[in-house]
Amino acid sequence: MSAGPLDPTPLVVGVDGGGSHTRVLLADASGATLARVEGVGSALRPGEESAAADVIKTLIHEALAKAERTDTRPSVCVVGVAGAGQERAAQALWSALAKHRVADDVSVQADAAIAMDDAFGDSAGVLLIAGTGSVAYSKGLDGRLERCGGWGPNVGDEGSAHWLGRRALSVVTAANDGREPETALTGAILTALELETLDDVIPWAATATPALYAQLAPVVAQVAATGDLRANALVSFCVEELALHVRTLARRCFTDERASIPVAFAGGLLSRGSLVRKRLEQRLKSAVPGATVKSEEVDAARGAVRRARRLLGVDV
Repeated sequence: MSAGPLDPTPLVVGVDGGGSHTRVLLADASGATLARVEGVGSALRPGEESAAADVIKTLIHEALAKAERTDTRPSVCVVGVAGAGQERAAQALWSALAKHRVADDVSVQADAAIAMDDAFGDSAGVLLIAGTGSVAYSKGLDGRLERCGGWGPNVGDEGSAHWLGRRALSVVTAANDGREPETALTGAILTALELETLDDVIPWAATATPALYAQLAPVVAQVAATGDLRANALVSFCVEELALHVRTLARRCFTDERASIPVAFAGGLLSRGSLVRKRLEQRLKSAVPGATVKSEEVDAARGAVRRARRLLGVDV
């Protein structure tokens, strides 16, 4: 519906919950940003929905305090969080947030849904997300939505930061055995993890979360930039997996990879200027010739605010 003059009093909140970080954006009804805060990850894992809700609640309160609006409860809160594609998990998170009364109206969405809102609005395109996990979504010219990847850290998430960190550990342990050549990754990873020897990796890995593995991805990129062959091979393998996500959806929703296809990137591994992003953009020129990569940064929290304003009744 069309909106008249906007009342700036109602507040809306957009939440982007990933495996490593949670970003919260507080805005008024016109969409003007009032506060932005960031905290630890809130990706959904079985049985841990209440913990994710606690993280989100705390950050929303921080945003309200930053905007000096602690006396106001937001009218609408849209939460886009990794793992919310599973209906049971999304419902459990919604129930926990409703109990916390974080807003008058709460909507829980998959993280890709809010990122798509910011990247393309109502238009067609392919969105590739590579952070702690990985997934690609597309909206075809007919409005049809498709997904590729996003199967989680145990069986999928190829090309993600967790995937890259996990394989880097396999490379350094193989190098230690003599099954692979020596690599500068060994020293760099031990330093990053503050471990004395590779034997210490075993107890570390036994309790490491996907977010902890993901912290090794920048180490791999840094070592690759020095010319290390094994680190570069890992980055190339990562890029190939991510390009395959885009090509699969290009064929599924746009006839083939030569069609004109808007592509957007999101997630820490694909931040502007990163080694993985640079190499992926180059790889897509041959893997998906019709791809046109959007230069603008995708802000999933901003996409959540856009959706929240729609729920408020604003024509966006």
